[in-house]
Amino acid sequence: MNTILVTGGAGFIGSNFIHLALRLNNVSIINLDKLTYAGNLDSLSDIESNPQYTFIEGDICDQALVGKILSDYRPASIVHFAAESHVDRSIDSPAAFIETNINGTFSLLEAARIYWRNLDDYRKAQFRFLHVSTDEVYGTLGETGYFTEETPYAPNSPYSASKAASDHLVRAYYHTYGLPVLMTNCSNNYGPFQFPEKLIPLMILNALEGKTLPIYGTGQNIRDWLYVEDHCQAILTVLEKGCVGEKYNIGGHNEMTNICIVHTLCDFLDTNRPRSDGKSYREQISFVKDRPGHDLRYAIDASKIERELGWVPAETFETGIVKTVNWYLNNSEWCQRVTDGSYRLERLGMGE
Repeated sequence: MNTILVTGGAGFIGSNFIHLALRLNNVSIINLDKLTYAGNLDSLSDIESNPQYTFIEGDICDQALVGKILSDYRPASIVHFAAESHVDRSIDSPAAFIETNINGTFSLLEAARIYWRNLDDYRKAQFRFLHVSTDEVYGTLGETGYFTEETPYAPNSPYSASKAASDHLVRAYYHTYGLPVLMTNCSNNYGPFQFPEKLIPLMILNALEGKTLPIYGTGQNIRDWLYVEDHCQAILTVLEKGCVGEKYNIGGHNEMTNICIVHTLCDFLDTNRPRSDGKSYREQISFVKDRPGHDLRYAIDASKIERELGWVPAETFETGIVKTVNWYLNNSEWCQRVTDGSYRLERLGMGE
C-alpha cells in the first residue's frame, strides 16, 4: 500500500482530495496541516478513525518536522496543497503569504530532496512531489485567449506572486537536483467544504442570513469554474500518469461572470429555499468598490491533460452548482462552526 503525504489536507481542496483518494485507491494518507482559520478537521470527521488516515498538526515551514514525518512514514509521494489562498487577505496582510507559500514550499522541497536522495533506487524512481498551484500566476486575459502551460507568468496580487514564486522553486528543484516533481495550475474551484470567504459559499450564506451580497465593481470579471472533485480526480491522474518535470493546466470549461454566478445562486435559492417575504434574493445584491488590481478574466486551456493523460471534467457548472448549494443547505452546522472564529463574512481586500 502506497503512502501519500498531503500538506494542507484540512483545507477545502485538500480535504476533498483525501476523501477521494481513500475512496478510490488502496492508499494510506498522512495529513500535515497547520490548522489556520481555513483548516477545519470537521471536514474530515467521517474518516478520523480510518486506519489508513493519520493527521499531524504542524507547519510546512518546520523542515525538521517534515523530515521526521518523511522518515517515519516513508511516503511514495507528496501532494502539496498547503497555502494561503485568498487574494483579498493577501492584499490586507501579504506577509503570511510569503511565509507559507514561498518559505514553506522551500522548506518542504528541501526536506523532500534529502529524503528522496537517500531512498533505494526503486523507491527513488517511484517517488513524486506534486505541487498544486493556480491559474492566477498567469495574470489576466482580455476578452479572448486561454492560459496554456507556456503562458508567461504575470502575477498581479501578492497571493498570485507568492504562488508564482513557489512554482519557480519547484521547477528549479527538478532542473537543479533532479527531484521528480509534477505541477498543476487550476482554475477557480467550488464545491463542498469551501471556506466561506470565497465567492460562492459567501453568497449562499449571506443570502440565507439576509445580508448584502457584495459584488466587486460591475460584476463582469470572468472566471473558469472547476468542481472540486473533478480537480481532485485530475490531481490523482497527474500523480499516476504525469510526466516528471511537466506541468498540467486543469480547468472546468465553465467561463462565467461573477454577476452571472450570483444570479444563478439567487435563482436556485428562490426555488429551493425561498425568502419568507416572497421576494427574490437578487434584491440583496449590492455593487461595491472593486478589489485593487482585480484581474479581468481567467480561462484555462486544459487540452494537454486531456490529450496526454485522458482527463476531462465530469461535472458541468449546471450539475456542479446544484450539488454545491445543496451541500451548504444540508450542512448548516459545519458552516456555523467555521465562521465562529475571526472571520464573520465581512468584506476583505480593501488594501487599507
